[in-house]
Amino acid sequence: MENTQPDNETQKDNTVLQNEENRQENLESFETLTGTEASKGQADLIKAQEDLAEQKDKYLRLYSEFENFRRRKAKEKLELIQTANENLIKVMLPVIDDFERAEKAFQGSESKEMEGFLLIYNKFKKILEQTGVKRMEAKGTSFDADLHEAITQLPAPDESQKGKVLEVVENGYLLGDKVVRHAKVVVGN
Repeated sequence: MENTQPDNETQKDNTVLQNEENRQENLESFETLTGTEASKGQADLIKAQEDLAEQKDKYLRLYSEFENFRRRKAKEKLELIQTANENLIKVMLPVIDDFERAEKAFQGSESKEMEGFLLIYNKFKKILEQTGVKRMEAKGTSFDADLHEAITQLPAPDESQKGKVLEVVENGYLLGDKVVRHAKVVVGN
């Protein structure tokens, strides 16, 4: 039995030594792996940061694009609201022309009918003004093809009247800044 004990102790010592050697080898290989793992981890970190930057850039572009879309739609909606009644206004403009012709025809007459007529005419003008309709002031201004429609040209009474509107045959109207009807004018040449 005495023989078995020293063998057991020797075996224990050998096992301890072998375990120590294995631990040392594992530690060295771990350090080697850790160095490789660390560089791989750094590469993964750099790749993750690049991916994050790319995703952040995509997000910012998408957000910016959405904001531009939202502003554009709001602007379109505002323009649509402002010009929604444009067709109705175009149909109503001959009525205001008739009021203006009737006012010129009845000018100078004093009657109850004339008072009622002027009351209706002024109310109609105010309603148009409230909806953003403005009459163009064309007489005496320079001819502008964007605002005026030249019906004819007449010789200008003097040099300063050349290229200017001498007479307005039919008034033009604006809805906000948009031309609803061009003014029909006589231009001096």
